Amino acid sequence: MKKSRFTESQIVFALKQSETGVKIEEICRKMGISEATFYNWKK
Repeated sequence: MKKSRFTESQIVFALKQSETGVKIEEICRKMGISEATFYNWKK
């Protein structure tokens, strides 16, 4: 399995930001990821 560029805490932080109302588009731009990657994390 390929090692993730992001730590588990970074992924959790991104997911919690979306719950607080930050736009997913903005989170993805700041982290340098695609929206597809974000939604895969959310699964």
